[in-house]
Amino acid sequence: MSDAGVSDAGVNLDAVRRIADAVLYEGYILYPYRASATKNRSRWQFGVVMAPGYAAVDPSESSFTRTECVLEHSGQPAVRVILRFLQVQRRCTEAAGPGAPTWDEAVEREIEFTVGPAELLGPGMVREFSVPGGEDREPLAGGEAGFAVRCRKPLAGAVSVRTTPVPGPWRAVRLQVRVENRTAARPASGPASRPAPGPASGLRDEALPTALVAAHVIATVSGGQFISMTDPPEWAKPAVAECENTGSWPVLAGPDGGRQVLLASPIILYDHPELAPESPGELYDGTEIDEILTLRTLALSDEEKLEARATDPRAAALIDRVESMDAQTMERLHGTLRSGAVHPGALYPGASGAGGAGGAGRSLRPAAGQALAGAGGAGRPSDYDPAVPWWDPGADASVSPDTDSVLIGGQVVARGSLVRLRPGARRADAQDMFLAGRIAEVQAVLLDIEDQPYLAVALTDHPDPDLSVAHGRFLYFMPDEVEPWGT
Repeated sequence: MSDAGVSDAGVNLDAVRRIADAVLYEGYILYPYRASATKNRSRWQFGVVMAPGYAAVDPSESSFTRTECVLEHSGQPAVRVILRFLQVQRRCTEAAGPGAPTWDEAVEREIEFTVGPAELLGPGMVREFSVPGGEDREPLAGGEAGFAVRCRKPLAGAVSVRTTPVPGPWRAVRLQVRVENRTAARPASGPASRPAPGPASGLRDEALPTALVAAHVIATVSGGQFISMTDPPEWAKPAVAECENTGSWPVLAGPDGGRQVLLASPIILYDHPELAPESPGELYDGTEIDEILTLRTLALSDEEKLEARATDPRAAALIDRVESMDAQTMERLHGTLRSGAVHPGALYPGASGAGGAGGAGRSLRPAAGQALAGAGGAGRPSDYDPAVPWWDPGADASVSPDTDSVLIGGQVVARGSLVRLRPGARRADAQDMFLAGRIAEVQAVLLDIEDQPYLAVALTDHPDPDLSVAHGRFLYFMPDEVEPWGT
């Protein structure tokens, strides 16, 4: 790094590092943040790269990750690679004696290097690395007799970077970054040929101190740009289709929509991910809503909070932060409406709604830079009634999701129509690969706040379609992401 937070390519990495930190510590410790909680006894679920000796006896584990993407360049590209992971630090209490409970903390590690044009477009580069082990001892807090002992095992690994030219007139290559754990560690209780352990086995717990945990890669490029894996230009689609990713998924992560920064994460993200500015800090449990998790943490008893603080320094800091939040910060967690520029309210060509051509939904999105005012003020329609929830279709008599229709490919599509799903036309969602080509039944024709129609559908091959419909568990698609089927 040439300066704090800035890569050699001149790109500020502060934003992508914040995203990467959320990945690094996702699941580190889960609510209620106590070591005694059942769900905190099976940790480290994302991006765990095991030592090969352990991966050999458990087919569910891996000793490497592989990231591939397409890179277009000007002829002299250089790629800077930052491998980040956690080294497990096992803490025990010396005075407690053998068999006493332990707790795994973590130490952040980074391996950073640059691959120049000659290596990148030639033979590639292999960067080997090692991380020392160690042991730290400190007296127990509160005058208690004994010591807290923190032990780390040595780690070894390698990062391989190579490219394959993309056929055609383009100056482009398929970039591969492979991360390997080469730590010489084997299960202490048997040879590598023994059967894979069951879920209750202690083998994984034994293996974690020699693993690279939450491993992910930040890559920046000078003299080139990365290509989106989910929305590539037409010429790059064949090369993107040939990319193989194992244990990580690459997304564009440059500031302001740039393509000079790539984040390869063990958690599937979309291009240019962001952290909500309303979130005041890490809760280590990204599957939960910040407001709900904050309120539940505040509701812990004094005894539970005391145990959580004693479990881990990060848990202690989290509880201190939650307890010090003021009313304004709590209110921000309740939600927000992000506004952009007003778009024309016209429906798709040939679409028809209960309100006739042009649509009939209520739009409250103000023009760029224009705040929502009171009833009848700037950005509000003249008939605006703050007592009516604008997001409820039932609040607008001109909207009827059960009977409205839209014209797709010359055919009227309404509730009960069957459609074939063709996702990907307007969004970058890696989960869409599981939906492409499947048949769904339209449950409603809706309008968004820009008066654009979209469809609520339910898969016909769902194991229990009636139950999903009864619970309102629909999938949502724009008209150009489906095609009529069976008519």
